Amino acid sequence: MSCIQTIQDYGLRAIGIGERLLPRSDFTLCEQFTLIGSGMIWNVYFGVMALCTGFLFATAIAVAKGAANPWVRKPAEWFIFVFRGSPLFIQFFFAYFFFLSLKGTYPFFSPFTAAWLGALIVLFLNTAAYSAEIFYGALQSIPKGEVEAADAYGLSGWSRFRRIVWPTMLRLAWPAYTNEAIFLFHATTLVYFSGFPAWQQRGDALYYASYFADKTFNPFVPYPILAMYFILLTLVIISIFGLVNARLNRHLPANTRQRLRPRPNLIR
Repeated sequence: MSCIQTIQDYGLRAIGIGERLLPRSDFTLCEQFTLIGSGMIWNVYFGVMALCTGFLFATAIAVAKGAANPWVRKPAEWFIFVFRGSPLFIQFFFAYFFFLSLKGTYPFFSPFTAAWLGALIVLFLNTAAYSAEIFYGALQSIPKGEVEAADAYGLSGWSRFRRIVWPTMLRLAWPAYTNEAIFLFHATTLVYFSGFPAWQQRGDALYYASYFADKTFNPFVPYPILAMYFILLTLVIISIFGLVNARLNRHLPANTRQRLRPRPNLIR
């Protein structure tokens, strides 16, 4: 089988398009590159969806944590504490069995036991908690002079938040938020190792890399391929977030602009 034929057969297998059965023997380098790359579709899906939805929720949680009303502040503080204080792997594990128990009583929760929804909810809540803490720190660091200037111009409430507070918060938080985004994409590799099953062997990149490592008894080929894919993905994230960072700081002199310094966490 040629490499082109292998790509046609397995390039979209992770989402159910192409050959249903995985190769059983005589694994080629092309098959490993193709199937692990196919699994990256799920890693990108989990990362993009959790990041986009978690960004908005994190902003709301950060504002709630800075509120003077304890009925608003305390739930936000506990939400951040719980999801930052417990390992992500354990969150996946408990979420799966929680949704599984609900499924037995309420059929409505059947989709929640699938990784595409259940695992996505866990990633959404987890990244929202970490991002909210980053945004809260940025809110606390906003120069008082900018807020006072907004008051002097007659801006208040939502208008002040939208035009002054929120843009400044993003500008201050963006370098740290970039690191959170990188870690989130790396954390998607835990989805199929934490309880959520891979239906019909349609897993993510790490799922296929582990499959080849188990079958060939040689982890030194599939895992470096997996690492290469994630390095490329990280470079894409840094480039996109770098453009946003330049946009947020476009009004500042070049010598005072914050530069992105990604520092991915090895363990959370």
